[in-house]
Amino acid sequence: MTGKIIEPSFCFYKGSLQKDLGIAVLEGTIAAIGTSKDMEKEYPDYEVLQWKHLALVPGTVNAHNHSFQSLLRGIAADRPFLEWRDESLYKYSPKMRAEDIYTGALFAFAEMMKCGVTTVCDFFYLHNDGIAGDEAVIRAAQDIGIRLVLARTMYDWQGAPAGYVETVHQAYDNTEQLMKSYQGGMTKVIPAPHSLHAASPDMIKAGWTLAEKHHTPFHIHVSEEPFEVEMVRKEYGTTPLRYLDQLGVADERMCMIHGVWLEPEEIAIMGKRGCKLIYCPSSNMFLADGITDIPALLEQQITIALGSDGACGNNRISVFEEMRMVSLLQKAKTLDALCVNYHDAMAMGTKNGANVLDLPIGEIAVGKKADFVGVCLTDFSLQPLSSAGQFLPNLVYSLQPTAIDRVMVDGIETVREGKLQKMTETCIVEQVQKTMKYLEA
Repeated sequence: MTGKIIEPSFCFYKGSLQKDLGIAVLEGTIAAIGTSKDMEKEYPDYEVLQWKHLALVPGTVNAHNHSFQSLLRGIAADRPFLEWRDESLYKYSPKMRAEDIYTGALFAFAEMMKCGVTTVCDFFYLHNDGIAGDEAVIRAAQDIGIRLVLARTMYDWQGAPAGYVETVHQAYDNTEQLMKSYQGGMTKVIPAPHSLHAASPDMIKAGWTLAEKHHTPFHIHVSEEPFEVEMVRKEYGTTPLRYLDQLGVADERMCMIHGVWLEPEEIAIMGKRGCKLIYCPSSNMFLADGITDIPALLEQQITIALGSDGACGNNRISVFEEMRMVSLLQKAKTLDALCVNYHDAMAMGTKNGANVLDLPIGEIAVGKKADFVGVCLTDFSLQPLSSAGQFLPNLVYSLQPTAIDRVMVDGIETVREGKLQKMTETCIVEQVQKTMKYLEA
């Protein structure tokens, strides 16, 4: 396979904006980085792709999303959490067929890719037809060209729609079947017991067992809402993180989502056990969940990644947006302008996402996957750029999707001049409209 040399006007490399760099890519992986002249000399047979007027940055990592929820954006907005859940998710998702799930995922992945996301973790729990829905999400990711981690949700709370619910045995077997089927390549499957309010202790331990057996992380919602904290106190006499620790699953494999209502001692336990956090600031604001104590987590050296959550509870699905939000929201809460800076936010949206998904992505470095975003240096939202020091603050705090000109995933351009390369937006919108007519009938 012939390799490629990407030659942008600038490259965000080793923490700074650098000129005259070439990135040699072979089989979807960064093979070498050096001056453009040296790369062309060393790899004379490689195709040279000049990304003129663009700055090349790592692709962003959306570490928590529910792709099917993109079909429900704008439904039951501005409602309390449980009312929002019942009037949007629980009302419409039972009707979704595999083809509808595919359309929702295609729509979600295409939109986030145009916003600079190159890897997404889809926390997926619609099992109306066994694993057919999971396979539909995977097919959508393949068709649009995004890197996918399918967090295959394990859910046994009987109060949910029937299609969400499996026995522990069913969930274990179906999840393991998918984990074995997708090893390596652009798709990875990990277990994801939903939460302490939607997964029994046995289901949670089954998810942990799968992660331990197959050497993967596992994801779980924890302390997103006060009702879960109250429920756990009532049923188990303690708080969510403490109870998970008692179950023996709070360890370096556990990636918690949200963590809004953690107590200081729970955060300390996370630090000792090596747990990680996926933070969804815009979703937490939109659903009135509260504000996670990010400075306290950082003080315990806990790895924090960013997620958009589902598009009906955000309602945007851009990780650049979440970078901005994590910093601004924490400044507003703490009255401390230094508590989360733009370097922290950038790391959360890129290399920390790689950490929580256990993938070689999120950085421009030899051996990492060739997942890049080319941002237009003349776009209004990145101006002014009179000094190199302005680039990263502007990227985190002011970038708009209009600046995203190119996206490359696994060495393949999936967006060029702001346009999807594998499918047209018109085709996707038509599929969405067709699906919504069916769901609303």
